[in-house]
Amino acid sequence: MRGRTVFMDSLVAHGVRHIFGNPGTTESPLLDALLDYPSIEYVVALHEGMAVGAASYYARSTGRTAVVSLHVAPGLGNGIGMIYNALKANAPVVVTAGQQDSRMLRREPILSHDLAAMAAPVTKWSTEVHIADEMDEVMRRAFKIANDPPWGPVFVSLPIDVMEQETAHGARAPGRMYRSAQPDPHGIADACALLEACASPVVVVGDEVARTGATSDLVRLAERIGAPVWFEGIRGHASFPSGHPHARSSVPLDAAAIRKTLAGADLVLLVGGAFFEEVWFTEGSPFPDGARVVQIESAARPLAFNHAVDVGIVADLSAALRALDIAVAAAAGEPWRAAAAARCAKLAEQKAAEAAAYAARRERAWARRPTSMPRVMAELRKGTPANALVVEESITASVDFAAAFGFDEPDQFLGARGGGIGQGLAGAIGASVGNPERPVLCVSGDGSAMYSIQALWSAAHHRLPIVFAILVNREYRILKHNLDTYRQRFDAQSDKPYPKMDLGGPALGFVELAAGMGVPGVRVSDPDQVAAAVSQAFAAGGPRLVEIEIEGKR
Repeated sequence: MRGRTVFMDSLVAHGVRHIFGNPGTTESPLLDALLDYPSIEYVVALHEGMAVGAASYYARSTGRTAVVSLHVAPGLGNGIGMIYNALKANAPVVVTAGQQDSRMLRREPILSHDLAAMAAPVTKWSTEVHIADEMDEVMRRAFKIANDPPWGPVFVSLPIDVMEQETAHGARAPGRMYRSAQPDPHGIADACALLEACASPVVVVGDEVARTGATSDLVRLAERIGAPVWFEGIRGHASFPSGHPHARSSVPLDAAAIRKTLAGADLVLLVGGAFFEEVWFTEGSPFPDGARVVQIESAARPLAFNHAVDVGIVADLSAALRALDIAVAAAAGEPWRAAAAARCAKLAEQKAAEAAAYAARRERAWARRPTSMPRVMAELRKGTPANALVVEESITASVDFAAAFGFDEPDQFLGARGGGIGQGLAGAIGASVGNPERPVLCVSGDGSAMYSIQALWSAAHHRLPIVFAILVNREYRILKHNLDTYRQRFDAQSDKPYPKMDLGGPALGFVELAAGMGVPGVRVSDPDQVAAAVSQAFAAGGPRLVEIEIEGKR
């Protein structure tokens, strides 16, 4: 058999159903072999970054390992940014790229480069297959490493001649991998003792709680100890029900602001995340003075990586949270339980007060023209089916988005991790491919949308039921906010305008762009028409685009 047969058989053995890619000449062995593997669908992208972004969201929304096929050095280079985002999102993705014939690589042929070296900084493992005899072992290891906690992308370079070499080493099935470790009883006992001794606990939750199905266990523990639950500053999943009385918002993106947000807490419980991702440097710890810190992770690497902790536990998150809840229930006396119940009641009152305050803010902004952020999110929610999977990259509208779209189940929402923009449109492709029975709403700003606008063609080509809601304010609004912050933080106060941050000359026409790629669209400037336009787009079936004019930076 040939190397390409072993490669394709490896995909089948690992349950691969889709390859996301942009074809090129060095990928000819893979493309030709596809004809013999009808169980694997090739999802066509018009740009390599879009292929990686789609694969990442596919993996995140399904839990299945995604496979990407890129084209030599420029194609891999085009995909690097999205591979970085996949790394930050802990998405299990096997990225491949066709390489030039290995017999002439020393002569540096056109489009060639050291592909494994290019990919290494943004992957968990990066390698090149040198002979067909090692194809089976390389592919087995690639899938294993991508799925070892913390999950993430790996890269395999596939020289065209190696894909055509003969080998007697066939593909290997992965076997049953049991990775869920039980928590150390001593660690649970130590964490329980700290919880017993605290009077004001706080939880900060990361994406891994949703990915590992530990949400209900976290809810039970949070209710037991009477703790508010904050989210990571940038989140890609709904790890805690947003409608729950204990649910708060995302923590800020600098240590001083996080410390202020958590003020009053005497214990901080960190569960399943990157704590903390910052944008701006500030002195000091993100934790309130004197607060004890407990961290629970499913892998050793993130544990106490950025900050010292008092107790750290590496274990299956569900098992650890259940064990801790049982320990607290058994150890806590009546006074402690009464205090926890009082904290729960206070959190419910606070949640109701915050909801009323936001409703008043939304009412004040309701009639503004162009459409205000609170109004557009409320109208989008009104027009979206209850069973839709929502992919969001609205960035500066994220607060209003979170207020309008309440997510009580982990499979309802996918957000952008890593900070690189352009993930929304690409990600919606992968989310839809992985969840064909559900409609998908993609909410994106206009600046972000232009990074992966080619996704519209892929949606039309594969007839995917996605409604793309493009929020048009004709500016990079997030950059204006960040420039304001920079000027304040570095004492660079200025009355100068915002340079190179407007997108109005010429104005982008998303309805026209969509039409050119086979996606019908409609432009909406009246907020009274937003919900109906979105509802009609979903009812039409297939991909649709709704361009919505919104207010700019005020």
